[in-house]
Amino acid sequence: MAKVAVVKPEKELKFKKKQTAGMRFLTILFVIISIFYVMPVIIVLYNSFKTNGGIATNLFAFPNNETFHGFQNYIKGMTFGNYPFWQAAIWSLFITVFGVAIILVCTSMAAWYIQRSNTIVCKIIYFFCIFSMVVPFQMVMFTLSNTANRLKLTTPWGILLVYLGFGAGLAIFMFSGFVKSIPIEIEEAADVDGAGPLKTFFSVVLPIMKPTFISVAILETMWIWNDYLLPYLVLDGKLYRTIPIHMQFLNGSYGQTDNGAIMALVVLSIVPIVIFYFACQKYIIEGVVSGAVKG
Repeated sequence: MAKVAVVKPEKELKFKKKQTAGMRFLTILFVIISIFYVMPVIIVLYNSFKTNGGIATNLFAFPNNETFHGFQNYIKGMTFGNYPFWQAAIWSLFITVFGVAIILVCTSMAAWYIQRSNTIVCKIIYFFCIFSMVVPFQMVMFTLSNTANRLKLTTPWGILLVYLGFGAGLAIFMFSGFVKSIPIEIEEAADVDGAGPLKTFFSVVLPIMKPTFISVAILETMWIWNDYLLPYLVLDGKLYRTIPIHMQFLNGSYGQTDNGAIMALVVLSIVPIVIFYFACQKYIIEGVVSGAVKG
C-alpha cells in the first residue's frame, strides 16, 4: 500500500506563520504605494486654499496665517472671464452622460451581434476595433479635427459620435469576451418563446451583462469627464467649453498663471468623478475579469 504523507502540526504552524508574515509585508507595501498615489490629490487639495505666492514659495507646505487664502481661489475660479464655470460644468456633464450612454448601447449590441454571427465580416470588424486600441491618438488628431470641421461635429452633440468611435475599441473587446461566456441556449429559449432580436438582447442578454456594462461605464466616464485634448480639438471653444478647457483660460499671458484658482477648479472637477467611482468600484474587478478573461 502507498504511504500517505501526513503534515505535522509544527510544520503546518510554521507555514501559516510565514504566510501571515508575507501578507503583512504585502499589506504594508501596498499601503505605502497607496500613500504615494493619494499624495498628489492631497497636495492639490490644500494648495487650493493657499495664495499664489505661498504655492510658488513652497508647494508642499500646509497653509499658514500668511499663505491661507480661504475660498477666494474657488470664487475666482468659478467667476473669472466671460464664460461661466457652471456652463462648462453642464457641457461636461452633458457630453459625459450621453457619450457614455451611446457607447454602452451601441457597443454592447455590436459585440453581441459580432459574437453570435461569427462571420468573416464580423471578425474583421472586431479586429479593427481591437486595432484601434493600439493606435496613438496623436496619429489621427489633425485628420480628426479637419474631418470634424467638415462634418459640422464641432458641437456637444456632434462630439458624441467622435467619442463613440474612440471608445468602441475597449468596450467591444470587453463586451465580446463576456458574450462568449453566455450560454446560447438561453437566447434560443427566448427565440422559441417568440422574442425578436431586440427583445432577446434587452430582456435576456443585457441583464446578464450587468457587471461588464457597469465596468465599461465607469472606465468610459472617467475618460470622457477628464478628457482635454479631444474637446479642445473638436469643439468650438468660443461657444462650448468643458471643465478641462475652462481651466486652461486661467493661464494668462507672459507666463502668468493663477495656480490657486486652477487647483480649486481641479478639486471641483475631481469630486464628482471620485464619488461616482467609489459608488461603483465593486463592479470594476468583476466586470474586467468577466469581460477580458472569460471565453
